[in-house]
Amino acid sequence: MATKIRLQRGGRKGYAVYRIVIADVRAPRDGKFTEKIGVYNPNTNPVSVELNFERALYWVENGAQPTDTVRTILKNEGVYLMKHLKGGVKKGAFDEAAAQAKFDAWKNAKVSGNQAVIDAAAKAKKEAAAKNLEAEKQINAAIAKKVADKKAAAAVAAAEAEAAPAEETPAEEA
Repeated sequence: MATKIRLQRGGRKGYAVYRIVIADVRAPRDGKFTEKIGVYNPNTNPVSVELNFERALYWVENGAQPTDTVRTILKNEGVYLMKHLKGGVKKGAFDEAAAQAKFDAWKNAKVSGNQAVIDAAAKAKKEAAAKNLEAEKQINAAIAKKVADKKAAAAVAAAEAEAAPAEETPAEEA
């Protein structure tokens, strides 16, 4: 049986969530599958992937062919790197502990890089919010100044209107 690692669509219209499954190459996209090895959610920022790493590695080592998208997901999760390192262990280039150390170093670098991107996005969002708040404060100050000017002009006009009848009253008596 030729197997394929592919995405199986789920979720609702406009909000797709995919299962990463092992399926026969003849099975339809959303049809029968052998095993579910993970979930891929492209709707979050950054994209979230939940993957059973051991099972994915097992299937890749046993010849299951991933689709292009799944291959990218597996590369980003380090499945292909671990396959490569295990090949080096089998050839005697290095031992299992060295392979695991290399993989852990790669994974830590990847996690710290992802965290830096998340932090930069959060910082940019916070700075944009502060900039918008400052702009809104300036607009509100300008509006408050205009309102104060209007009230002052209205108060001056009211004072002149009261003064005008008071001046006319003594002139009428004479």
